[in-house]
Amino acid sequence: MKSASASAAVVKQKVEAPVHPMDAQIDELTDFIMKNCLWQFHSRSWDRERQNAEILKKTKELLCSEPVDLSTPHDRVYWVDAVCMAEDFRAHYPWINGLSKDEIASVMQGLKDRIDYLTITGSLNEELTDKHY
Repeated sequence: MKSASASAAVVKQKVEAPVHPMDAQIDELTDFIMKNCLWQFHSRSWDRERQNAEILKKTKELLCSEPVDLSTPHDRVYWVDAVCMAEDFRAHYPWINGLSKDEIASVMQGLKDRIDYLTITGSLNEELTDKHY
């Protein structure tokens, strides 16, 4: 028979880290975007898809010191958001500065997937898919 104190010890145990080590990093960046960036709130899903893809791609390129395409006005608009985001990520999340390019690419892909889910595919906002809007 187990004692009451042994059972209580089992109940108090908790998981302190996510299963995948990058989940915590992705959560931090997702939280930052959801609290500080307005670009993910466009009213049509195709706007959100394009902005999520372009801004996060350009942010990844900046974080990885890769060339960024600025050939169109849209590219330059997305780039401005990406520059601000890359600077904020480096300042608020210094762990990002210690990642390799492959790790940054992986985190940014996970971030894009999470933002797409939260703002498009998992959203209950019916305006996103209204054909007449």
